[in-house]
Amino acid sequence: MKFLRLALLLLPISALQAATLRCDSALISTEDSGAEVLAKCGEPVSRDFLGYREVIDAYGFRNEVPVEEWTYGPRNGMYHFLRFEGNRLRKIDSKRGN
Repeated sequence: MKFLRLALLLLPISALQAATLRCDSALISTEDSGAEVLAKCGEPVSRDFLGYREVIDAYGFRNEVPVEEWTYGPRNGMYHFLRFEGNRLRKIDSKRGN
């Protein structure tokens, strides 16, 4: 029972770590704009346009937003993949390079 409580307490902490990335002395997080990421991390190694995604705003209106994936790295042997939807950072993935 104690282990389960501890695991549930640590779950939000691990989710928070996955939503941030350090670029030199700056920190980027999900929901940052593309301009903020560029200012903190510089130009990515590559930018790939993946297409469009339909989203529904708070008022029920449907909009199509562009989806891009930016790649940074290798930094200390890691590649970082940033997914933007509508110029907002939505996901940060990292993978060790070969």
